[in-house]
Amino acid sequence: MRDLLLIALFAFLGAAAAGLLGALVLRLLRHRSLVVSMSVVAGVAVTAMLAGTLTVAWAMFLSSHDLYVVTTVVAMAAAVSLVTAVLLGRWVAARSRELTLAARSFGDGGTFAPPAGQPTAELAALTRELAATSAKLDSSRERERALETSRRELVAWISHDLRTPLAGLRAMAEALEDGMAPDSGRYLRQIRTEVERMNGMVGDLFELSRIHAGSLTIAPARISLYDLVDDALAGAGPLARERGVRLVGDRIEEVPVEVDGKEMSRVLGNLLINAIRRTPADGTVALSAHRSDGGVVLSVTDGCGGIPEEDLPRVFDTGWRGSHARTPPAGAGLGLAIVRGIVEAHAGRAEVRNVQGGCCFSVTLPAV
Repeated sequence: MRDLLLIALFAFLGAAAAGLLGALVLRLLRHRSLVVSMSVVAGVAVTAMLAGTLTVAWAMFLSSHDLYVVTTVVAMAAAVSLVTAVLLGRWVAARSRELTLAARSFGDGGTFAPPAGQPTAELAALTRELAATSAKLDSSRERERALETSRRELVAWISHDLRTPLAGLRAMAEALEDGMAPDSGRYLRQIRTEVERMNGMVGDLFELSRIHAGSLTIAPARISLYDLVDDALAGAGPLARERGVRLVGDRIEEVPVEVDGKEMSRVLGNLLINAIRRTPADGTVALSAHRSDGGVVLSVTDGCGGIPEEDLPRVFDTGWRGSHARTPPAGAGLGLAIVRGIVEAHAGRAEVRNVQGGCCFSVTLPAV
């Protein structure tokens, strides 16, 4: 037993010396190629075995012939280990270079194409992550391009929408100034209408800028869903009567919600006004509110005839109108974007889907 412990001690001391030397070499070469590191690791393993073997052999006073045989065997093992480590390191390094080139291509704005060949499990996992990141970047680029297009269209449309009433205001002001207006009262009423329209557009722009800047602050309070819906129906009633549209409240449940009453009234008002303007005379606009598994759902259903399927993903984008018209009641294309911004500020979501004869806008809010 004592001899076995001595042999183990000598072997450990020899291997430990080789290991410490290998650790120092690895630290000095830590920034070099993977081939060099793997060669050092293989060399350390064989050197540790050789050091331990030789230490034990010397301690056991083996003959020169036996020591020569042991050393030769260990040297052959070292040569094979080093060649294997170099080949493996070169293979892994080649796969890493291919992965680097593929990552560089999608980093420059392209699409990531996984390199051919079977990499190691770690490189395969990295390849999958890069492919997923590339897909997310492609989606972000598409979204950014769509948003940039919407911004350009919005600037063009707002410029047109503001220029038209300003030209009319200037013409009416000059007519009043020159005394050429046959009915000054009518001109003044028209001026006030145009000013109110412009004020509404500027207010929408300000609200949208706050949403995009993340500075929209809400003051949630516990209110009855029935009261919120009743106020929205009362506010949209005059427009519905003017356009000959029936405005009904369908399945309004008296459930509490915790929202900013002013902002949510704006959401429902925008949805109702949009629905009334798109619904032909003698049509019906229905507002419903009920509790579901996902929260509290408020839905506005109109009779617009439906939205083309390709336009459904863009309905809540800034500047989307669903029409190329530039005159009232086309609007500036900001109402639905404001709806989505306010709803998301309440940790909810806004959706739209086509139904028979029209479309249904749904707002889902967290339940209390």
